[in-house]
Amino acid sequence: MFGKIASDVLGLSDVGSVIRPENYDKVDADDYVFHEDNEKIFFLIKSKSDEYCFTNLALIHLNGTSAMSKKRTLIRYTYGTHHISNVTLETAGTVDLDVEIKFTIGGAAFSIDVHKKHIEEVKDLYKALIRIAEITHENELAIGFARQSLDMAANTVSQVHKAEMNLSAQFNAINQSAFDWLVNTQKQYKVKDFSSVFERYINQ
Repeated sequence: MFGKIASDVLGLSDVGSVIRPENYDKVDADDYVFHEDNEKIFFLIKSKSDEYCFTNLALIHLNGTSAMSKKRTLIRYTYGTHHISNVTLETAGTVDLDVEIKFTIGGAAFSIDVHKKHIEEVKDLYKALIRIAEITHENELAIGFARQSLDMAANTVSQVHKAEMNLSAQFNAINQSAFDWLVNTQKQYKVKDFSSVFERYINQ
């Protein structure tokens, strides 16, 4: 009974619908959000068989085998470890009923059909995903350059002081310095929470 009521309220079909924030508590994905750790839903697409829940920390995908089956597979793609790329948006033609947003996250390719009445909301999601992909890519480049710089500095110090210091003490000092430096670099460039991006682009 509740399923039918929720379906009527959410206006579900085989083509996805964008769920309004006031209805997030009516979808299954909400049960798997880490509310205790300040995770928040910013965008949610639901069809009869699937849910695509975009939070500030991850994409939560509830994959149904069919619209008639209650069996679901839950997969969580954390942005910090599963990078987004290849974001595209296909708008509806004259006779099309849906728009299609595509992207890759952590090597998994997604192609989500959404009713064309939600085109403005999907455009907002497209912008947010593009920006997250750009930030992640830029930060990965920065970390790579930082590691190269650290390697060069360590090699230089090692050569200059090889004859002047105890090798064990030298290694320990350089190793500790490198560890501290990498930890600070990771904190600066490994973004896990993209609340600011979603707040900037998502208008619901």
